[in-house]
Formats: sequence, C-alpha cells, structure tokens
Amino acid sequence: MRSDVMNPDAPRADQGHYVAPLGETPLQEVDSVDPNATPRSLWGEAMHTLLRNPVFVVSTLLILFVLFVAAFPGVFTKVDPTYGVISDSNLAPGEGGHVLGTSRQGYDIWARTVHGARISVLVGFFTMLLSTLIGGTLGAIAGYVGGWLDEVLSRINDIFFAIPLVLGAIVFANRFPNGMNLWTVSLVLSIFGWTSIARIMRGSVISVKNQDFVMASTALGASKTKNLLRHVIPNAIAPVIVTATVNLGVFIVAEATLSFLGVGITNAVSWGADLSSAKDSMRTLENNPWVLFAPSIALALTVLSFIMMGDAVRDALDPKARKR
Repeated sequence: MRSDVMNPDAPRADQGHYVAPLGETPLQEVDSVDPNATPRSLWGEAMHTLLRNPVFVVSTLLILFVLFVAAFPGVFTKVDPTYGVISDSNLAPGEGGHVLGTSRQGYDIWARTVHGARISVLVGFFTMLLSTLIGGTLGAIAGYVGGWLDEVLSRINDIFFAIPLVLGAIVFANRFPNGMNLWTVSLVLSIFGWTSIARIMRGSVISVKNQDFVMASTALGASKTKNLLRHVIPNAIAPVIVTATVNLGVFIVAEATLSFLGVGITNAVSWGADLSSAKDSMRTLENNPWVLFAPSIALALTVLSFIMMGDAVRDALDPKARKR
C-alpha cells in the first residue's frame, strides 16, 4: 500500500512542502510577550493604547494649551479685551501694536480671542460635570432597579431627548430678563443635555448587573446599594466617560450659539459674542477679516480636539476596537 494512502498528511512525490515565512505569522508577537509581566487592568491597557495613539496625543496637547490660555490669558496678552478706542477702529493686523488688528469698536481681536476661551471652556466644563451627574445617576438607577421605575425614568428621558438642546436653552433663557451668567447658562444647558448620558449609563448598567462577579457579591451578602456603587458603576462608567468627553465640545458650541443669538452670558467676552459682532461687521468690505476668523478658528480647534480625544478614548476602552 502506498505511503500517502497510509498517511494522508504526508506530501506526495510531486508536491512540495510549503512553510510560511516567519514574518507572515503572529508567532513573533506571541513570543515577544513577557509571561512574567504583571497584567494590565482595563484602564491601564487603555492608557497604554492612548499614549501610542497620535490622535489622542495631539488632541490632548491642544486641549491642554486651550486650558492654559483660559487659566492664564495674561501670559499671551496684556491688552484689556473690554477696552476699545473708536479711533483705532478696523486696524489691519500689526497696525498700532495689535497682532490681529482691531474690530469696528476698536477692540483688540487677539486679546478678545484669548480671553474668550475662559467663558467657553468653563461653561462646557461645568455643564459636562452637571449633566453627567444628573444623567449618570438617573441612568444607573433606572438600569439597576428596573421595573416601573425604569419605565418612568425612560419616558422622562424620552421627553427631554425630544427637545433640541439650543431651542430648550433659548426658551429657558427668556426666564432671565436681566441676562444669564456662567452658572445659569451651565444649569440651563444641563437640563437638556443629560439625556444621552442617561441612556448610555442605563444600557451599560443593564449589561453589567447580571455579570458573575455581581452575582457573587450578592451571594456573599452585599446590599444592592453596595453592589451598585462598588461593582456595577465602576465597570459601567467607561462609555459614559467617552460620551461626556464628546459632549464637552457640544456644550462649548451650544454656549457659543447662545451668545451668537444674544441670549447667552451678558457683558462677557466669549467667542460666540465676537462671532455675532463679526457677522454685522463683515458686511463692510474694508473690515479686518480676522474679526471673524480668529474666534471661529479658536472655537473649531477646541471643539475638534475634544471630539478627537473622545473618539480615541472610545477606541481604547472598546476591546473589540483594539482587536481590529
């Protein structure tokens, strides 16, 4: 009897034995893993992935720069952004010591762009914190308790979700005849900005609360409140962090939109208010275009940085994305 019949895996006389090159196999990556190394946690592995992602690094550096500008505007300009000289109206960049020129009212464009970062960043940051607290709390309770409470909270969420963020904020802004300040704008935006956080937290809590480690904790005598705070929420918070990061950029745009429409923070230097003034000023051809470009570029780069960082964090916290 022939040997190839006895052994089906044996190559035939006219068939060569093919061995894949080592570079085409994943053996090198497997062999490079140190079996004695301490395994990373989810957050440790995510941070390791983020630090190797150029999108995250660039967006983080931009965000840190914006935060530094908002915290220390005096480092970049000594000019008072609220002091305007009519005789210096519409100066070109570089004239009269003004880096980007002046607006129609004689305001220094560079100074207003630098100082405008503070209002936009603070409103976005406080709104993000407040909306995450409201939405995260309601979503966690709805997903963990379930039953009729889940139905009630979900229907309330649907009602607020159907109201556009900016439109709802405009309606509430009319309740403040003397104008709004930093805290009232943050509160109004939070009232309509918590819905996405609540939905994501609810779904994440539902997927985590039936895991084996939660059932084991319950079997050991842990209360529902202890399970929720110590086991469920810490393991369900990852997608909420991603959404909150992206929402921060959304809230900055919302504040700029309110200021652009004239219902935002009154008597404050902000990018939205400068864009509103530039809209009317740019109708004259002799006007300095930087009165529009400077706040627009600053707003766009800031929002883009938060969105890029949110996407990078999402990919790092998603095991399926890391495998791809």
